[in-house]
Amino acid sequence: MTASHSDSLVVLFGATAGAYGAKLGSDERELILLVWQVVDLQNKKVGTLHKSLVKADNLDLSDQCREVSGLTPEGLGKAEPLDRVLQQFSQLVSSDLKVLGRSSYTLCSDGQLLIRQVLHPETSKKNFLLSDCFYSFYDLRKEFHTCYPSSAAVKDLTIKTMAEYLGLGTDEAEEDFGVWQVKTMVAIIFSMLSEGCNHVFTEPETVKHKYETGPCSKSETVDSETVIRARGLPWQSSDQDIARFFKGLNIAKGGVALCLNSQGRRNGEALVRFVNSEQRDLALERHKHHMGSRYIEVYKATGEEFLKIAGGTSNEVAQFLSKENQVIIRMRGLPFTATQEDVLGFLGPECPVTGGKEGLLFVKYPDGRPTGDAFVLFSCEEYAQNALKKHKEILGKRYIELFRSTAAEVQQVLNRYMSTPLIPTLPTPIIPVIPPPYTIAAGSVRDCVRLRGLPYTAGIDDILEFMGDATGDIKPHGVHMVLNQQGRPSGDAFIQMKSADKAFMVAQKCHKKMMKDRYVEVFQCSGEEMNFVLMGGTLNRSGLSPPPCKLPCLSPPAYAAFQTAAVIPAEAAALYQPQALLPSTRTPQASAAAPPTVTYYPAQAAQLYMNYTAYYPSPPVSPTTVGYIAAPPGAVAAAATATHTPILPQPGALVRMQGLPYNTGMKEILSFFQGYQYAPDDYNGLIQLSDQARSVLQAPKEWVCL
Repeated sequence: MTASHSDSLVVLFGATAGAYGAKLGSDERELILLVWQVVDLQNKKVGTLHKSLVKADNLDLSDQCREVSGLTPEGLGKAEPLDRVLQQFSQLVSSDLKVLGRSSYTLCSDGQLLIRQVLHPETSKKNFLLSDCFYSFYDLRKEFHTCYPSSAAVKDLTIKTMAEYLGLGTDEAEEDFGVWQVKTMVAIIFSMLSEGCNHVFTEPETVKHKYETGPCSKSETVDSETVIRARGLPWQSSDQDIARFFKGLNIAKGGVALCLNSQGRRNGEALVRFVNSEQRDLALERHKHHMGSRYIEVYKATGEEFLKIAGGTSNEVAQFLSKENQVIIRMRGLPFTATQEDVLGFLGPECPVTGGKEGLLFVKYPDGRPTGDAFVLFSCEEYAQNALKKHKEILGKRYIELFRSTAAEVQQVLNRYMSTPLIPTLPTPIIPVIPPPYTIAAGSVRDCVRLRGLPYTAGIDDILEFMGDATGDIKPHGVHMVLNQQGRPSGDAFIQMKSADKAFMVAQKCHKKMMKDRYVEVFQCSGEEMNFVLMGGTLNRSGLSPPPCKLPCLSPPAYAAFQTAAVIPAEAAALYQPQALLPSTRTPQASAAAPPTVTYYPAQAAQLYMNYTAYYPSPPVSPTTVGYIAAPPGAVAAAATATHTPILPQPGALVRMQGLPYNTGMKEILSFFQGYQYAPDDYNGLIQLSDQARSVLQAPKEWVCL
C-alpha cells in the first residue's frame, strides 16, 4: 500500500550477481540479495531488519560481487527464487506495519538503480507482476540533497559520503553486506527528520504502469537530451514490446517511433523519447541488453530525428489517433476496391473495431488512389489478438497481412505516401539543354577529401550536415558515395573541394567528428586517388592499387553540370527525381566513338540548387549521370546537328529493373540479358555512324549494371 503522504518508509537495499554501485543493473545480471527495514516517520521507530538471499537462474557470480558481498553460489543455491522472496517481502512488511500501528508505506532506496534498472526489468523478463508499492519510491540521494543543498551533487552521493557529511560514525566492516547499508540509510533518514531539518517526504519518484500511446505533431519541441535510438529490434516488435524492454523507465506519451525502410517496412530500429534526460541516461545503460535472444544497441539520438519519424501534420491522422490507449493494427495487401464494410466484415464480430468505421484509416495516395494499407483501432488486447489470428486470411482474391503498429508508424506511412508526386510520369520538356560535360578532376592536386567509417544509413543530406559551413566549398556534383559490389553503402565517400586549401581545412576540422553514433575519419587526397577508388581500386597506407575489374572500362565519368543559376523549384523537386542514364561502353579501339551524355532539364528550373542529389556508385560502375527525362527524337537530332557530334537517342538507352532479389549480383543480371544487342539499323536513319562505331553496335552488348 502507498499514500501521497505515507506515515512510514520501507528502506530497501539490493545487490545483483554482477556490477555494484553506479553500474548496478547495467550488465543485466539477476538480483541475489534484498535487505529492508520499516521506519515509522512520526514516532521515529523502526521495525525488524530483514535480509533475504535470492536464488538466481545463473549463479555464476562476478569477481566484484564475490569480493564486495562475500556471497557464494553454494549459499545462494539454497535460497528462494525472486517471486517467492517478493511475496515474503509483502507479508513481512505488512506484519511490521501492524506492530508499529501504521497502515501505509513508501519504498526508499539509495538512488534509482535498484527499482528502475534491476527489479522492474528482471520481473518483466520473468513474466510476473510487481506489487503497486514498487511503482512509487523515494530516492534517498535526491531527498538528502534537498535537505542539505551544500552537499555533493546527487550523482556523486553514496551511502558512505552521506554518512560522512553528517558525521555518522558507522563502520562498514562490523556488519554483514547489506545490513550496514540499511542501518546507515535509516540513520541518515532520522538525521533528516531531526529538529534542525524537519524534512518531509512528499514527492516520491513514480514508475509508469503502462506505456501511453498518442500522436505527435511536427510543431512540438522535443528535447534532444531525452531521445535514444534502439537498433537490432525484431521486425515484428511493437511499441509495447519496446516499452517492456525499457520497463522501469518512463517513456513520454507516444514516445516510441518505429523506423521504416524505403519499402515501408520496419528496419529493426526505433526512436524512443523519455520524460526527462535522467531517464534517457538510464536507458543508455541498457546498451546490448536482450530482447528475447537478440541484444539491442542503444545510442543517443536527437529531437529532430524523432520528429522526422513520429511527427505528423495531417488532421485526419490526428483525429484517428485522438482515441487514446487503443491498440493499433496495420493491414497490408488490401484489394484496391475494398470498402470499410469489407474490412469490418473481414475482421468479424469477435474483434469489433473501436467506433466502427471511425476506427478505420485507409492509406491513400494524394490523388485519392488506395495503396492497399489500412490501420485499425481496437479497444483492448483481446480484440487485437483475435484480429492478428486472421493474418494471411483471404479478402476478395488477396491474402491480408496483419501486425501490430504504433501511432508513429501511422504518421510515417501517411507522410511517405502524402509526399508522393501526383503526376506518375514526367511531362515532356520544352527546351532541351546540352550542358558542357563535367568530369571528375584527375591529377595530383590534393583538392579532395575521403570520408571513411560513415554509418551505412548515411545519405547525401547527412554528409552535408556533417560538413557544416564547408558545404559552400564543395564543387558542383562533388559528393561521391562509394558502394560495394552488391550496390550497398560501403561506409566511404569522396568529396571534391574547390581548392587544396579547402580540402586541408575540412580534413583538419572534421576528422573523427561524430555522425550519428559513429566517428568518421576524414583524409585529404587527390582526384587521381579518388578516381582509382571509384573505378574499383583501393587506397590505403600502402598506396594505390589499380581496379581489379577486367570488364571493358567504362567511358570517362561525365556529369551534366548545372550552371550557377540552374536550379529547380522546390515544389517540382519531388517530381524530377534523378535517374541514372546508362553510359556507353568503350573499348581501346572505339573510345573516340563514345557519345557524350545528353541531359534535358525541365524549363521551370529556377529556385532549388541541385548540386548534390546524384548518387555516385563505385566499382564495378562508374559514377552515374544526372538526368531527368529523355528528350524527343527531334530535339536529339537538332542537338546533334548543332554540336556536330553523333548522339544516340535516349529512348531505349535506359533499362530499369524492379523487384530484383536482394542477393542478386552482377553475374545474374548479365546472364538475364544474355544474347541481347543493339540493332544498328534502328539508328541509320537518325545519325551517321562511323565504321568503327557500327562494329561496336553490331557486336554482342557488354552490359553494364547501374
